[in-house]
Amino acid sequence: RARERRARFVGKNGACNVAHKNIREQGRFLQDVFTTLVDLKWPHTLLIFTMSFLCSWLLFGMVWWLIAFAHGDLDHSTRLQREPAEGASDGFVPCVTSIHSFTSAFLFSIEVQVTIGFGGRMVTEECPAAILVLIVQNIVGLVINAIMLGCIFMKTSQAHRRAETLIFSKHAVIALREGKLCFMLRVGDLRKSMIISATIRMQVVKKTASLEGEVVPLNQIDIQMENPVGGNSIFLVSPLIIYHVIDKNSPLYDISPVNLHHHEDLEIIVILEGVVETTGITTQARTSYLADEILWGQRFVPIVAEEDGRYSVDYSKFGNTVKVPTPSCTARQLEEDRSIM
Repeated sequence: RARERRARFVGKNGACNVAHKNIREQGRFLQDVFTTLVDLKWPHTLLIFTMSFLCSWLLFGMVWWLIAFAHGDLDHSTRLQREPAEGASDGFVPCVTSIHSFTSAFLFSIEVQVTIGFGGRMVTEECPAAILVLIVQNIVGLVINAIMLGCIFMKTSQAHRRAETLIFSKHAVIALREGKLCFMLRVGDLRKSMIISATIRMQVVKKTASLEGEVVPLNQIDIQMENPVGGNSIFLVSPLIIYHVIDKNSPLYDISPVNLHHHEDLEIIVILEGVVETTGITTQARTSYLADEILWGQRFVPIVAEEDGRYSVDYSKFGNTVKVPTPSCTARQLEEDRSIM
């Protein structure tokens, strides 16, 4: 009978499976408007991008219309259209030339903010208020441009886009290495541009209970990792096999192939972080392995070979494994048996 599978804490694609509900302090998101805009989906971002410009044009278009109305430009423009010969010599100077309706005021607002300047409308020296509004609208337009263009740039260059080319093996394996049981996985980078100062770490996420009876549904336990270059830093110029030695300090110390798939609450999260060489932005790639995605007694096949004086990587075999002789017991039992011998 199929067992009920636990919900993942982190998906295979790195997405966190956590839903935030009943957040009462929604105003905190408005205190960080830029990050909120960057986190929005593209349709919402483009809608806000369009509406910010339209609303500013309409607002200042109304201001220009009110200035023209208060100064009498609209009446004079109407009279000039009816009696051009007489109105041309009355000496009247409008605040903004050629504004005779809200439509023309709206068009002038667009010309001011995007600095088009068709030449039919312009501010005169007659009204200091009009000059002040001109300065304010230019400043507001520059601020809107800076925020929205920065938001679009950040969305197109977000760090998780680079993480799409950082890949992990579909399965993890447990086998002997240097005479010790090890948990192993393979990680690789599909791009030629490197991830600088790349670090990798692992956590075991499982449900635990304290001695006082407190239940922790998602207890995160760091586990020590080893890699071919030592420490957590890796030189990810070619795919690497990262491994964790299952010793007495490991959360996997008492897991055997018999009871491995009975640990429904076991999930191992792998996190790779580094700086993108081309952009200098920090990126993070994540994946996770449930109990049924861990293969006991398997080893990854070699995929790096030397050809014509260069090293080539065959990514078609990236996740391939082969069976190897491996004890069918826990790391604790293996260590006890060796101590007796």
